[in-house]
Amino acid sequence: MRMKLDLSVMEHYERHCPPAERRYNCLIPPPSGYKVPIKWPQSRDEVWKANIPHTHLAHEKSDQNWMTVKAEKIVFPGGGTHFHYGADKYIASIANMLNFSNNNLNNEGRLRTVLDVGCGVASFGAYLLSSDIIAMSLAPNDVHQNQIQFALERGIPAYLGVLGTKRLPYPSRSFELAHCSRCRIDWLQRDGILLLELDRLLRPGGYFAYSSPEAYAQDEEDLRIWKEMSDLVGRMCWKIAAKRNQTVVWQKPPTNDCYMEREPGSRPPLCQSDDDPDAIWGVNMEACITPYSDHDNRAKGSGLAPWPARLTSPPPRLADFGYSSDMFEKDMELWQRRVEKYWDLLSSKITSNTLRNIMDMKANMGSFAAALRDKDVWVMNVVPQDGPNTLKLIYDRGLIGTTHDWCEAFSTYPRTYDLLHAWTVLSDIEQKGCSPEDLLIEMDRMLRPTGFVIIRDKQPVIDFIKKYLSALHWEAIDSSSDSVQDGDEVVFIIQKKMWLTSESFRDTE
Repeated sequence: MRMKLDLSVMEHYERHCPPAERRYNCLIPPPSGYKVPIKWPQSRDEVWKANIPHTHLAHEKSDQNWMTVKAEKIVFPGGGTHFHYGADKYIASIANMLNFSNNNLNNEGRLRTVLDVGCGVASFGAYLLSSDIIAMSLAPNDVHQNQIQFALERGIPAYLGVLGTKRLPYPSRSFELAHCSRCRIDWLQRDGILLLELDRLLRPGGYFAYSSPEAYAQDEEDLRIWKEMSDLVGRMCWKIAAKRNQTVVWQKPPTNDCYMEREPGSRPPLCQSDDDPDAIWGVNMEACITPYSDHDNRAKGSGLAPWPARLTSPPPRLADFGYSSDMFEKDMELWQRRVEKYWDLLSSKITSNTLRNIMDMKANMGSFAAALRDKDVWVMNVVPQDGPNTLKLIYDRGLIGTTHDWCEAFSTYPRTYDLLHAWTVLSDIEQKGCSPEDLLIEMDRMLRPTGFVIIRDKQPVIDFIKKYLSALHWEAIDSSSDSVQDGDEVVFIIQKKMWLTSESFRDTE
């Protein structure tokens, strides 16, 4: 496409969609030797080598304990560039630095959502899960190629993305902790714009844990970077919460007081009052500090209940949408009933560990995901970019997700989800004038062989999909008009067959 992209600011790692005429109108076959993925929790520690065709990362990083190739499998010992001795010990040491009880980073449920930038194969996020912490692990398709594909194959929440020129697709005040361990990001570039993006995403009093040579090395260059970084975060009103060995943890202020006390003309400036900190789809980052609203400033914190009560408590930001607590409770009850019905319909096909990576393609307030809380799954909650921006409610419930336009491909690798839930997604994109065939092909790309799609939509949409079942190698499981809803929505469940091309049978190694 000969795009003129600025490599120095990682623009070439951001999303760039081909024009319609350049789209591939085809299904992606699984690689040679593909097997149904190993089930969670075993998958945290090992995956089938054949399922991820690029293994040079395993060879390159084996000395850092990222992963090693063992016969037909790739094994993950739980290490990382910075934590050779394992992510679990490293996580406990951060909790210890912050004086959290029992060295548990979840701080009695107050620390729940984490953003791990430059996450590698997401071992940090993998080992947080046992502490009831969920991380959005983020990395681009860079020199480490398909690190996010490894993370998702392991069953760990992850997303393809980069701190480049555009805001990350998450609302303001979404994470209690941001983390970067040797993430090779130049935080001083462009007036600190990337640190200011993390600042936008952190909750009041949120932390940034930074493990890097600059935090401890004594050579001239590292000392210079440390001095400049300390100066920048000081002007951003961050304070050092703890510093030990090779890790420093900064903390964002809980209120606007410090911003107001800065000298006039201080840099970075506060963002303009008309800047919407939650506008995130295709919006350029800005080198400014996002202050708290009057309401949040008075609240002196995010006002969230600790996890797990957070999941079912009406989120403080409900009022932004004019939603009442009563509407929230009813939504939760409705989806609880619907999900129970879905699982009844799937019962002949799944056992307790069949599903792990789930996507809700139109998540609204996140109640579909909340209804799955007792299952050993995680949900990528997707909020369409042209509807109500309810993603902040999802994060306020201690869940994770992203915003997206379903007229385009989603930022993930092929074969990365076990179940897709599509509630009126197809009828929505038809109204936008986009191609529902393209969306079916994209859903197939994201879905693992033997995975499921639950479609809840109007009857004509279901009839439309039925025409494509054999071409997609999809099989109808059960269709039942749904007695829970008062109207014209039908539930249709399909399973993707395991199919291989003649090419896949030939050993292409």
